[in-house]
Amino acid sequence: MSTLLDQPTIAQNKNTNYIFLSFRFLLAFMFLLSAVAKLYPSPHFALTTFEIKQLLPMGFSEFTAAHFSRTLIGCELALGIGLLQPHYFKRLVLPLSFLILFVFSSQLVYEIFISGNTGNCGCFGSLLPMTPLQALIKNIIAMGMLGWMYRATDKSKDKLNFFLILSLVLASILSIYMIGPMRQVTTKVSDVNTEITENDEDDEDDDDVEIITNSGAGTVKSDTIGKKSVQEEVKPDPNEPKKKKSGYANWFPDIDKDKKVLCFFAPGCDHCKETAKELTQLKKEIPNFPEIKIVFMDEEAELIPNFFEFAGAKYPYQIADVASFWQTMGTTKDTPGVIYLWNGNVIKEYDGINEKKFVKSDFKKIITKK
Repeated sequence: MSTLLDQPTIAQNKNTNYIFLSFRFLLAFMFLLSAVAKLYPSPHFALTTFEIKQLLPMGFSEFTAAHFSRTLIGCELALGIGLLQPHYFKRLVLPLSFLILFVFSSQLVYEIFISGNTGNCGCFGSLLPMTPLQALIKNIIAMGMLGWMYRATDKSKDKLNFFLILSLVLASILSIYMIGPMRQVTTKVSDVNTEITENDEDDEDDDDVEIITNSGAGTVKSDTIGKKSVQEEVKPDPNEPKKKKSGYANWFPDIDKDKKVLCFFAPGCDHCKETAKELTQLKKEIPNFPEIKIVFMDEEAELIPNFFEFAGAKYPYQIADVASFWQTMGTTKDTPGVIYLWNGNVIKEYDGINEKKFVKSDFKKIITKK
């Protein structure tokens, strides 16, 4: 009776057997890690991000991308397990493993040619970010290992329980659908929009802030209790650019008026919290600092109060589902995102934690520059 870890018959000597086993377990681990990593840090966030950033730019529709992502990850999971069992090992498992890596590699070559060696290829999701070139080298090495294993195994010694292989594939794909069930994708903010007015006061003034909940996307309202609105006359800036539409007015109707700082944050993102804290510090240092507004991703939305507590101030915000968040921010960008707008014109833009990351000193020079 065969077991999961039965060794396919190979042209054996002791050293060859050790190499074969090492390759077998290493490749199985790679496929299993690839499947699990694409579900990190949560299935909904990871799957939606993979679909928006990787599949939609390739021409997939939202519907086909949702099914393709789950099927692909299920197949990776099945191949990882398949490499650890003896049935149809040389007939199906090794060729299909090679094929899927070849397809991935072809896409990586195209991506490098079109966009250069930038960004995260998505092979291991956000768990282990890799550039397209790093992923391509990894795939080439893995394909070489698979080719060597194919030559070393004896096809006639394959065990042939096709029902077991079919069950493995279907169970793997079904498990991904169960772990990451499909949700309706919208391009609007959540049905319940909450805004908290800016509050740089001490905690004792918190009672003066009114939280307003509205139904209907694109509406933002705020009010204060027990305080008079004071408007200062501001002289027009001779360097003021002509007004234009930024494309963000569906989130905040007044975003294209005067100077604004629009942020794209994930509530549980440590880098986002640090950026918000630095913006609060700048706001306290610089007179007439632009109004700060935030679009939050709905992943871990329950952490928003803690986010503002860490930042040291509360700002007007909207909550967007993961798909709408990335579509608005840009599929090639990453959090934290900070955009400095003046009359709808993008003066400066930051995103991610690498070369385009937000730098407090740099932004201070831009804001205070005459």
